[in-house]
Amino acid sequence: MEKEKKLAVLIDGDNIPSAQVKEMMEEIAKYGNPTIKRIYGDWTQPRLGKWKNLLLENAIAPVQQYGYTTGKNATDSAMIIDAMDILYSGRVDGFCIVSSDSDFTRLATRLREAGMNVIGIGEKKTPQPFIVACDKFIYLEILTPKTQPQRGTTPKEKKKETTGFEPITPKVIDLIAATVSDVADDDGWSFLGDVGSLLLKKQPNFDSRNYGFQKLTPLIQATGQFEIEERLNQKGRFKLIYVRSKE
Repeated sequence: MEKEKKLAVLIDGDNIPSAQVKEMMEEIAKYGNPTIKRIYGDWTQPRLGKWKNLLLENAIAPVQQYGYTTGKNATDSAMIIDAMDILYSGRVDGFCIVSSDSDFTRLATRLREAGMNVIGIGEKKTPQPFIVACDKFIYLEILTPKTQPQRGTTPKEKKKETTGFEPITPKVIDLIAATVSDVADDDGWSFLGDVGSLLLKKQPNFDSRNYGFQKLTPLIQATGQFEIEERLNQKGRFKLIYVRSKE
């Protein structure tokens, strides 16, 4: 059994809304055990008041950082210093940086150079340099309560479709098709797990939920451009999904 990864979760309280913290922590738990959870900000400021009750509920430790100079973000510096201290302590296997601020681009790059897995979480306004500096980047906007309808299951659900999803453009289809081709066997079939992994390497913010689908399979099916095949693994215990482009 693979050892569960230990993660350090560092949240930029000055830059991230508190509304979806519960969903955010549930999402982070998919990738490892968040053994260190800290949020940075000037807690004397009224705008951070909404965070206070949520910190206790989610066992997140607040770090006080006064703004020493007008126009300068001391929170960023405190997060970066702490991240490097945690890196050199050897206590974690990866980091989750929660911010929409491009100032953390170099930090994400440096952590990955040190062999750390880096997950970014932020709003859709996050600049591209920070997104591509992470191994995976998740938009806060898709971390909605489970009751929110999603695309692609039944015609009835499609009628209830929630607005705000990104359209499945020809560019998206071309990206999927090229990735399927990159990992295909001689017959053109690709294991879906390999396709998903390579899509993330090419585009860290690629997520089927951005398009209204909980999983990659229904997103690929919705394009109408690919064949899907289920196969039993060698021991016949579970199904593997393969995909290839239609002729």
